[in-house]
Amino acid sequence: MEPWEILRALAIVVAAYLIGGIPWGVIIARLSGGPDPRTIGSGRTGGSNVMRALGPRLALLAGILDLLKGVAAVLLARALGAGPGVEVVAALAAVIGHSRSPFLGLGGGRGVATGFGALFVFSPIVALAIVPVFAITILVTRYSSMGSLVASATGGVLLAIATSVIPLSPWYYLYAAGGTLLIFLFHTDNIQRLLAGQERRIGTPRSPG
Repeated sequence: MEPWEILRALAIVVAAYLIGGIPWGVIIARLSGGPDPRTIGSGRTGGSNVMRALGPRLALLAGILDLLKGVAAVLLARALGAGPGVEVVAALAAVIGHSRSPFLGLGGGRGVATGFGALFVFSPIVALAIVPVFAITILVTRYSSMGSLVASATGGVLLAIATSVIPLSPWYYLYAAGGTLLIFLFHTDNIQRLLAGQERRIGTPRSPG
């Protein structure tokens, strides 16, 4: 790569991280006068916690805006002609930014919506295919985290298959593996509670402790 191409790639990745770090859940809470999602539930800023704090309509808005962060990160790299490798790294940077936001002292959400947005740009068919997986898993288990984990793993497998069969850019293998790994990493506490039988099901009141 030429030096200017390296600088362009670095600038895109940093921009993607900052885009991913925009805490829409917190911003919407402040604009609407509702409670900060970080003060209740899991203390995260993702869709599930925003729903607990602000209700379904504002949670849907926050979720869409979080999704668009992943879309914007990929399209920024694509618009600047940086190539699929930088697109993938930018997508991963946006997911990291969402969960480790520089605007929230490295707090944030789980990265699911942002990761889904990037996946939708890479392969709309794969992205749409995991929506029913997400919904059915939650309906059956009543665990929001389980829906995210199963859907993310399914999306990673399907994207890897699509990359091989269609074929897509080999760089998408990195997103298939890296995106899934990041989602699981940011769900570490949920996974521990699931294994211990302590994860709270949807509709179950939170215990005072």
